[in-house]
Amino acid sequence: MRFGVMTLIDNVPDALSGRLLTPHDRLQEVVELAVLAEELGFDAFGVGERHGAPFLSSSPPAVLGAIAARTHRIRLFTTVTVLSSLDPVRVAEDYATVDQLSGGRLELAIGKGNAPEPWRLFGRDPDDQYALQEENYELLRRLWSEEQVTWSGRFRPPLDGATTLPRPHQQPPTVWHGSATSERSVELAALWGDPVFAANVIQPVADYAKLIDHYRARWADYGHDPSAALVASGGTLYAAADDRTARREFAPYYEAAVAARDVPGNNTPFRSLDDAADHGPALVGSPARIAGKILQQHAAYGHALQFFSVDSAGLPFPRKADVLRLTAAEVLPQLRHELPDALPWPSATAAPVPRPVTAAVR
Repeated sequence: MRFGVMTLIDNVPDALSGRLLTPHDRLQEVVELAVLAEELGFDAFGVGERHGAPFLSSSPPAVLGAIAARTHRIRLFTTVTVLSSLDPVRVAEDYATVDQLSGGRLELAIGKGNAPEPWRLFGRDPDDQYALQEENYELLRRLWSEEQVTWSGRFRPPLDGATTLPRPHQQPPTVWHGSATSERSVELAALWGDPVFAANVIQPVADYAKLIDHYRARWADYGHDPSAALVASGGTLYAAADDRTARREFAPYYEAAVAARDVPGNNTPFRSLDDAADHGPALVGSPARIAGKILQQHAAYGHALQFFSVDSAGLPFPRKADVLRLTAAEVLPQLRHELPDALPWPSATAAPVPRPVTAAVR
């Protein structure tokens, strides 16, 4: 198994102190968190996309470009890119640029989105969200794998001999399909033979397992090798020396975050931290408890990649860093020993390779 850290770059007051970072400081904190994740041996770092308060993640390509400049090996994910609302030509250009800047470390995760803001901002009809996702993805695939693309569809002007630049560094980058509830999203992944990213944040584990089971069944129906299906999973993380300390420290942050997102599409049945830790997908407690819970989830999902979110209700950076350090030291080694690695990536735990200077800056 491989491991990543992800963020939606929400910028809210600290649930205990009330301190609110400036946008500059919050974005810089994200870059520093990615640098720390690489130093600690995590394999991936993901930046989500949202287009309304309290999130500062409207431009993941810019943030990932900044992270690419400060890191060497860690894979750079979008978690997720809201492809249904965006122009696939722009997506092809922006993320190929990130792929080039990072030396081929991009992993694009796409999703239709579950927030209403993009539909209003970009003039899209939410009734078309699935059709947009499917059409935009088909065009994105062509733009990354072909040159001189001639194309026409329902939702954007036709193309005649279009070649997007730069070309991706990889040939082409891997595209993951993110889903929290929709079988239609994982159906698209199965059709194209792509991996799936299950949110695994707010719903019961059984709901995500059902979604992943559907993906694997449709994968086989489309004639793909069952052993080649790849799944990633998310998860809210708070690790401490023991379960009681973890729950005491994290409860105010978890419950403030739950109260803030109590809206259709983003709410959770697990209103208290105890309920989320005992019965939901949240990864909260001692290293042994967290490792054991991931093993239980792996039995249900069979996932190859585990992401952790340490952003909750303004949790201060030093606390996030401590959680990642403890997880890297005491959780990851056990899971790497017990669960096989199915992803063909260079190891983030290797010593960084100095980047060559290929041209003088004048």
